[in-house]
Amino acid sequence: MILIGLGANLPTEKFGPPRAALGAALHAIEQKGIQIKQRAPWYQTAPVPISDQPWYVNGVAELTTDQSPSEVIAILLELENSFGRVRTARYAPRILDLDLLAYKDQIIIGTTPTDLTVPHPRMQGRSFVVLPLRNIAPVWCDPVSGLTINEIANQLPKDQQLHKMADAEGMFGTEWMV
Repeated sequence: MILIGLGANLPTEKFGPPRAALGAALHAIEQKGIQIKQRAPWYQTAPVPISDQPWYVNGVAELTTDQSPSEVIAILLELENSFGRVRTARYAPRILDLDLLAYKDQIIIGTTPTDLTVPHPRMQGRSFVVLPLRNIAPVWCDPVSGLTINEIANQLPKDQQLHKMADAEGMFGTEWMV
């Protein structure tokens, strides 16, 4: 199972509000030859850590591709850049955030903070990743810890605020239009 996390909390000139930009990002991923197998509902989520920046729209999608993990992350980073993401401070607001959460049962340990690490090293403490992931992969098991997605969900911090925004298809109006 190949899983990505998607998030945004700033509008873009080209795509509009965050949820529309995320729909456009899914479309752009498919244009790169990666199939979106399924996607969780969008969630509106408070920033982590708590701050005064706008709330995020987050989701998780399962992909199908023959591309390697490094090829997938390169595509995700290229799409972030093409949507206008500028990396500043950690936890800064963003117009698009695409994370490779898991790539099959592979474990990849990066040696520097910018190296690819899979499964994503901070996903277990983030409700905005774990709960959408549980929607589409209720039997997923973390290959590093051996914990099931339900066990991970039971350990989430209780102070993270989120709620579902849309159905599993998440398409309203022209969200998928580029």
